[in-house]
Amino acid sequence: MRKIIKIVLWISLALAAILAFNAWRNWDTIHRVMLGGLKVYETAPPALPAQINRPAILVFSKTNGFRHEEAIPAGNVLFAKLAKDNGWGHFQTENGATFSPAILARFDAVIFNNTSGDVFTPAQRAAFKAFLENGGGYVGIHAAGDNSHDAWGWYVDTVIGTHFIGHPMDPQFQKATMRIEERSHPATRNLPASIERTDEWYSFDKSPRRPGITVLATLDEKTYVQKGVFGQELAMGTDHPIAWWRCVGKGRALYSAGGHTAASFNEPEMTALLTGAVRWALKLEGDSCSLNRIADAVVAVETP
Repeated sequence: MRKIIKIVLWISLALAAILAFNAWRNWDTIHRVMLGGLKVYETAPPALPAQINRPAILVFSKTNGFRHEEAIPAGNVLFAKLAKDNGWGHFQTENGATFSPAILARFDAVIFNNTSGDVFTPAQRAAFKAFLENGGGYVGIHAAGDNSHDAWGWYVDTVIGTHFIGHPMDPQFQKATMRIEERSHPATRNLPASIERTDEWYSFDKSPRRPGITVLATLDEKTYVQKGVFGQELAMGTDHPIAWWRCVGKGRALYSAGGHTAASFNEPEMTALLTGAVRWALKLEGDSCSLNRIADAVVAVETP
């Protein structure tokens, strides 16, 4: 009996050691996802080039929440290439102190490339809000719309327009069909009516569809399984938007929930969507945020 107890004890100690080692090895991810995220806030901005061509994009990929280690570099490469090919100014950073009125004035659009977590000080939040409301552009990708941003109500409700509730885990990455709903927007005008893609598909507490928000693409839920952790039900029904745009004051905001994988940024369809999205955010193409559209956006924000 004593021998059995010793064996059980040694097995328990071995399992505890394995768990401790895995926790140590994955501590950064555990901290980011399960312990409220990192609390890293920069106060000194990076050195920017003396001259930045206009129009200019600021690519921001800071992560105080879950970090998409493969997707972020792939996205940064794509946006750098787009800027070079089109002659746009470009700066990439993970420094939140870049978000000051003086620095943002040098850019025409900001791209949140899988940005996650609470990444800004109150002053930095205010600078981004003023930039967008006064006519700047915004393109958000994947984690830019997850629940790690929930502490910033204005961003979730006014920029994104709905609340993330989860993604499938059985399996996590699935092939699904995207239906292109709005064919006149620069982000989608060159896309086929439907696209089959493999990604980590987000679900939200409700469709963002309402006056002031234009849905660009939806998911066909019949083409993949909407089950999350422990069988969580993630189905949204027949209206499951996956990309949409809206006006925020005088500014343009577009969000795409796709973009978890590095491969996403090499797919012709996804590249076309993001290229058109950035061109629209830079005001190079597409509808402006006219007085009527601004009024629609205000109604959307005020409607419960």
